[in-house]
Amino acid sequence: MKRFTSFFTVLLSVSLFTLRAQDDLINKVKDNGSDRADFNFETVIDLEATPVKNQGRSGTCWSYATTSFVESELLRTGKEPVDLSEMFTVRQVYWDKAEKYVRLHGHLNFAQGGALPDVLYVIKKYGAVPQEVYEGLNYGTDINNHSELEGILKAQLDQVIKNPNKKLTPAWRKAFKATLDAYLGEYPETFTYKGQTYTPRSFADAYLEIDPDDYVQFTSFSHHPMYEEVMIQVPDNWAWGKSYNISLDEMVEVVDHSLDEGYTVGWATDVSEKGFSLKNAIAIVPAKDYGEMSKEEKESMFDGPGEEMNITQEVRQRAYDNYQTTDDHGMQITGKVKDQNGSEYYIVKNSWGERENDNRVGYIYTSKPFFRYKTISVLLHKDAVPKSVKKKLGLS
Repeated sequence: MKRFTSFFTVLLSVSLFTLRAQDDLINKVKDNGSDRADFNFETVIDLEATPVKNQGRSGTCWSYATTSFVESELLRTGKEPVDLSEMFTVRQVYWDKAEKYVRLHGHLNFAQGGALPDVLYVIKKYGAVPQEVYEGLNYGTDINNHSELEGILKAQLDQVIKNPNKKLTPAWRKAFKATLDAYLGEYPETFTYKGQTYTPRSFADAYLEIDPDDYVQFTSFSHHPMYEEVMIQVPDNWAWGKSYNISLDEMVEVVDHSLDEGYTVGWATDVSEKGFSLKNAIAIVPAKDYGEMSKEEKESMFDGPGEEMNITQEVRQRAYDNYQTTDDHGMQITGKVKDQNGSEYYIVKNSWGERENDNRVGYIYTSKPFFRYKTISVLLHKDAVPKSVKKKLGLS
């Protein structure tokens, strides 16, 4: 999720964090914190999800997060589970993002990142395909690595924008498509799955039966009016998707209600904080600033439940305004646990592979203060929204 200058240059420098983030962040957080022995969790809600995947060295968490969310939607509605291709979605987002990038003379973030609704955007416009049909690994690796691909794609587009011929030609699209074909594979016009022939469109219609318009995104920032659709102002929102802006307390209420009703949630967030530890599978916001902690306090951060910061709407907004909160990761919320003090944490499915940790392999437990502080947006089915919130928004 992430990377613009004047106003856009500052955002661009912040969002270079995106893929360096998606890659370096994985290495940074996996060793953050010490071994923990004193957290005791009891499961409250544990909803069905498909196996943990690995986004590799790519900034495509947004595709993994919402694809996993869609797969859980299939499980929730009793449909046959399907391992869907994240890279098919990524390919089509690269394609549409390129068109917009050229039309805007380069004044758009062209990078690997995206937003949670992008998967639904692709399903609605193009369809979907199974993972076995489109792995997107045509460049000699077993896991995604889009650094070279991104560089080549952007270089092509930047030359088009320079317009050396003084007139744009349609040939650039052929060249761009050829690069996507070389790295990710040709667009699967038709394919066979379980003995039947499909197009991406017919497969999505036959197997998913998902109406992208049934899903809504929520955010909570005070620089926007409340209870209106707003555009989340982060560089990776290239499609300028809209979200409903509600109060912080209501955003928590929406997630809790969704889980209570059996619906999982897509989650866009910031994981650059010292309180996010992949090794310990915990995300917390200690009451004391990390920079003011003693060595002993830092080493014991994850030794058990402790006091956390009181996150108000004002505290949350300040972190966003000063770039302390950035849009750098997408995951899926699949349930809740509570610790021995009765504090609740969200069960969060990650896409950094089946990494061993102290709780559940490939998952983390996120405290509610961390969620309140660092959430960029959440995505869920509109039927999971509480009636009180629907009424304020005029949602049917």
